Amino acid sequence: MRVVVVGAGLGGLSAACHLAGRGHEVVVLERGDEPGGRVGVVRSDGFTLDVGATVLTMTGILADVFTAAGSSLDDHLVLKAVDPMYRATFPGLEPLSVRHGREAMTEEIRVKCGAGEAEAFGRFCRWLTDLYELEMPNFIDRNFDSPLDLAWPLGPLVGLVRSGALRKLSSVVDGFFSDSRLRKLFSFQAMYAGLSPFDALAVYGVITYMDTVEGVYFPEGGMNAVGRGLAAAAVGAGASFRFGCSVERIVRRPSGEVRGVRLVSGEFVAADAVVCNPDLPVAYRDLVPELAMPRVARRGEYSPSCALWVAGVRGGLPADAAHHNIHFGGQWREAFDALLGSGTRMPDPSILVTSHSFSDASLAPDGCSTLYALEPVPNLDGRIDWEADRSWVRSSLIERVASYGYPVDDVVVERWYDPTDWERLGMERGTPFGLSHRFFQTGPFRPSNVERRAPGLFFVGSSTVPGVGVPMVLLSGRLVANRLEGRR
Repeated sequence: MRVVVVGAGLGGLSAACHLAGRGHEVVVLERGDEPGGRVGVVRSDGFTLDVGATVLTMTGILADVFTAAGSSLDDHLVLKAVDPMYRATFPGLEPLSVRHGREAMTEEIRVKCGAGEAEAFGRFCRWLTDLYELEMPNFIDRNFDSPLDLAWPLGPLVGLVRSGALRKLSSVVDGFFSDSRLRKLFSFQAMYAGLSPFDALAVYGVITYMDTVEGVYFPEGGMNAVGRGLAAAAVGAGASFRFGCSVERIVRRPSGEVRGVRLVSGEFVAADAVVCNPDLPVAYRDLVPELAMPRVARRGEYSPSCALWVAGVRGGLPADAAHHNIHFGGQWREAFDALLGSGTRMPDPSILVTSHSFSDASLAPDGCSTLYALEPVPNLDGRIDWEADRSWVRSSLIERVASYGYPVDDVVVERWYDPTDWERLGMERGTPFGLSHRFFQTGPFRPSNVERRAPGLFFVGSSTVPGVGVPMVLLSGRLVANRLEGRR
């Protein structure tokens, strides 16, 4: 079968690897100059600045994509364990390091928080592992045809109820820990799903499992190396790539079946099937405007966005900095009320500051550092006037970064992204994080990866199943390959 993949983001690359590895003729059409999609990069003045996803977990899923293409991860990437995985600071309290490996983290908690909390961490990890082993095969790595599929077979759903996974995440975490720092460290991951830990179901503890139990890694050469490696593996399996190639429309037969795509240049590229990697709502609007997009994509609730400042700077990092640094603000519940309830900026925002050059000195010239500073902000459905407030938000974020001791006074190269920039880059509602994972926007309630009104049309990426994050987007490629071949 001849398959055209529109877009060389991680979902499209995963689909290309799986499909080419199964013997299909695969052509990937990418409007940019290189693969990677939202794992983007800026190269300037000797700096390599990642401008997309920055936390890499669940490397076994990534390895499976390379294996599907008849290759191996080690042929294309060198991964380093990030340790500490995060350094976390809290107003008025001692910082904590989230260590790589359960034993090291248990000792960190014992020293900083006490023996009781260290014992609770062991129980918490066991709960997370049981949750993951229940969710992954039954609710995540699975195609759904109907909400009824959630209840069949019945055993896994009963297991979720018994585990407490349908309670609120914050209440479950609070049941394990009394230290406020640990409560934040092991529940903030709900934000990756577009939710407050006070509203998210405990099923999203599976994201905490990915960080805390499986561990965080970093590829030599930066995060964009993942996209380049996957593209090389797909080519090795027989796929072909065309860069600088924009698709204008998916072309269908009068009966509705897909027959190929038309490029902006006017060229027609024939295909038996088309896999779309652009953000699903944008793909419907731009590439198949004759089809109404799924109601949940049209009227659903989208995740918060982020303001992101990336820079190459002269100077070194603070002595106690790590690769990933989370600086928690003092107003925790109020921050989520503002961001998700009122659509306004967090009071006393919590921010992530990552320095990729901390783990790979080749990403910056001698005596220099890379900075990646991210603050969660409302998406374009919120109440911030970005035309008026963009400059103020930017300057206040940089001031906050400086207040934590990072070098910001001698900037060589920098880029700024806010929701208006993400929207221009093709992300619905100006968020890189897609539809949120509220219960009725998850699993069978999420936009499907197959469009039955247009046989031969499929979708990958964060706004279809299984959802947001690098591991989930990589899984979306395998799920769509199964769909295309008629496997559930």
